[in-house]
This record gives sequence, structure tokens and C-alpha cells, in this order.
Amino acid sequence: MKKNYIIVLILLLFTGTIEAQKDKIKEAEKEMSSGNLQGAITILKSIEYQIYNSNNEERAQYYFIKGNALLGLADKKIGEGENLVLAVRSYKETIKIESESGKRRYSGQIQSSYKSIKERLEKIADNDSKEKKFIDSANERYEAYLLDQKDTINLYNAASAFVNGKDFTTALKHYETLKAINYSGIGTNYFAINRTTKTENNFATNYDRELSIQAGTHEKPRTEKRQSKRGEIYKNMALLYAQNGDREKAKKVISDARIKNPEDISLVLTEADLFLESKDYESYKKTIAPILKTNPNDVNVIYNLGVLSAKAKNITEAENFYLKAVTIDPKYINAYINLSVLKLEEVATINEDMDKLGTSPVEMKKYDILKVKRDDMYKSTIPYLQKANEMNPQDEEISKSLLSVYNALEMTAEYKELKAKSY
Repeated sequence: MKKNYIIVLILLLFTGTIEAQKDKIKEAEKEMSSGNLQGAITILKSIEYQIYNSNNEERAQYYFIKGNALLGLADKKIGEGENLVLAVRSYKETIKIESESGKRRYSGQIQSSYKSIKERLEKIADNDSKEKKFIDSANERYEAYLLDQKDTINLYNAASAFVNGKDFTTALKHYETLKAINYSGIGTNYFAINRTTKTENNFATNYDRELSIQAGTHEKPRTEKRQSKRGEIYKNMALLYAQNGDREKAKKVISDARIKNPEDISLVLTEADLFLESKDYESYKKTIAPILKTNPNDVNVIYNLGVLSAKAKNITEAENFYLKAVTIDPKYINAYINLSVLKLEEVATINEDMDKLGTSPVEMKKYDILKVKRDDMYKSTIPYLQKANEMNPQDEEISKSLLSVYNALEMTAEYKELKAKSY
């Protein structure tokens, strides 16, 4: 008898707790309706660990109200990115609960808002990336991807942002997902300007963009072809594995990728880069030999081999590749820029040697020899910088480099003429 009494008492207490939860949810909804969004969230947080004992209908209502309150804060530009991410997570929990229970009260309303939320997340992610808030940008990109998993470029951008934010564990997890779905990045970007925000949105398909244009929400469509990202993805995976001390796994990633994608030159270049990183020059030469044979006039391949050689401090080979690139394509501006960088890096080394010298007659003689060598190096840089400046006179970095060379060589007339054009 006493035992039955205790059970009844427990049930009464449990029923009272459930009723209290219902009252709290209603109170939060009332606060939200009156505009007190933060108050609504505070109330909901107070029953966060009790809500799991509620029935599906109340749990769905809890997460729906929470999502609305968080979205309302984001609308008011209060922690916009963070609150949008949290709102999406609450909404997804609502949909999950309703899907499992078979009772859909809020799901349709939530899903109809996903498109605009996704666009907002992408815009905020872009801004956060520019402000070097890489982890925030990564989380926003990833939530945008979860809202539309056909738009895999958001997953790629999330992984890249996690690398920039030095969260290598999460970055590697996303890269592994990209590898598993054989993401290449090759495709087409379908851009259009949002009439309200005046920002450019990227659509997953041309059909999606056309719907928005026809609806009058977007205008000024622009299409852009995307190049393969596989090389970068597998290279980053390999580097992260290598960083964790698993060099064999790093090599296997590239090897497996090449088997699956034999025509992807970027993967061959990535494997060559790995050999350079490990100072395995024989394997590097064996890897690039077939590329040079089958693509002797592919300017991008030749240029990238120059970049790899420069990274390996093989200056002569890098210079030869860059020179071959501009022979194939005289307007290949990056090759001219990198040729000048090679020379200016050597100038920096000479300057360091000059700074170490004293004022004794012997050392002053060495100084004069080094100065002639340095000035010759500066002079050899001029044609490359002039060519790059001619092709892109708006590039401030090119102009500054050329001005510094003119200044070092006391080429006053040339300096003044370029200065007048640049500023």
C-alpha cells in the first residue's frame, strides 16, 4: 500500500513538472510575441534539460519558438551570424521531431524560410571571412550546406575556412566528406543580384536562379565556370595527415585520387608537390616527366611547375618554367610577377649580406662587389615588372614593386612618371 502511494506521488510530481514546462513554453511564446526575444530565449533555456521528457508535440513547439526567437534576434542584427546558425539548428530539431512523430505542424513553414536563411548565411560568411573571422565563417558556410546539400561548394568553402581558422580536425573531417562524394568543384556558378540586399547570390542551379529572377527577387544574372578543386582538396588532406605524422596516409590519399581521376592534372601536381615537401626529388622528376611530355604547351601546367620549383628553392628550374610560360603566352601576367619575385628575393639575400659587412677596406671592397651584383639583379627585374604593370596598371602591389626598384637604382625620371600614373 505504501509502495503504491509513493508511485502515485511520483506520478503527480512528474505531471506537475510537465504542466510547468507547458506554462514556460507558453510564457516564452508570449514574450516573443511582445518583442522580448531575449526574454523568450532565457525562459526556454530554464527548461532546456527538462524538455526531453515532454511529448513530441511540446518538444517540436519548444524548438520552433526557440528558432523563431533566435531568428528575430538575427533580424535585428544582434549576433546575426551566430543566431542564424543557432536558429537553423533549432529548426532542424523541430523537423526531426515532427518527421519521427509523423505530425507536421511547423515543418512546412520552416522549410519555406530555408532559402532566404541560406542566402543570409552565405552573405554573412563572406563578410566574416573578409574580417578574418574564419571559424564564424566556416560554421555559417557549413549550416548553409546543411540547408541545401546539393550546393556542395558551401561544404568546400567551410573546409577552407576551418583551415584558415586553424581548426584542422574539423577541416579534415569536411575534406574527407568531399573526397567521399568525389567533389571536384568543376561546374558553373549561377550568380544574380538580390534586389533587396544589393548583394550577389550564388544559386545551386540555373533553374533556381531563373525562378528567383521570374519572381522578381533577383536581377542581373551572371554565369562563371569553376575549375577543379580536387588538387587543392587532396593536397590539404595530405598536408593535414602529414602534419599528424601520417605521411603514408598522405601519399595514399593522392595515389587513390589519381586512380579515380586520371585526367585531373591538379592531382599530379599535388603529388609532385608532396615529393618536393619530403625532398624526394627523384620521385618528383618521375612524376612531372609525363606531364611535360603530354602537356608541353599547357601554360597553366608549366606555370604551376614553376611555382613548385620555387617552393623547393630550385630557383633556376623555377625561372626556366616561368620563362617558358611567357613564351607560350606572352600575356601570362602571373609568370612575369613570379619572375620578378625570384629576383627580388635574391636582392633581399644580397642586402642581408651587405648589412653584415663592416667598414674595413676589405669589407668595403666586398660591399662594392655585392652592390654591383644587387643592382644588376634589380635591373633584371625591371622588364618583368614593367610588363606586368603594362598589363594591369591598377595593381598597386606591382606599381609599388616597380617604384621601389626605380628608387633603388636612382631612376628618378622613371620613378616620377610611374608615381604620377599610380597616385
